[in-house]
Amino acid sequence: MKVSVDPLVCEANAVCVGIAPEVFDLTDDDELEILLPEVPADQADKVRHAVRSCPKAALTLEE
Repeated sequence: MKVSVDPLVCEANAVCVGIAPEVFDLTDDDELEILLPEVPADQADKVRHAVRSCPKAALTLEE
């Protein structure tokens, strides 16, 4: 499973960071950074929830 972000759509609301901080983080410039683009199995449910919860639908998940 891979997760990616569209930086042109992302507003750095950090909803995903709150849900899966092991996978997502914000840089000092308020840009979303994906720490683990290849999602570990133990983080899959959190990442799915984060993708569904993104207020701008900026995250994409490939399973």
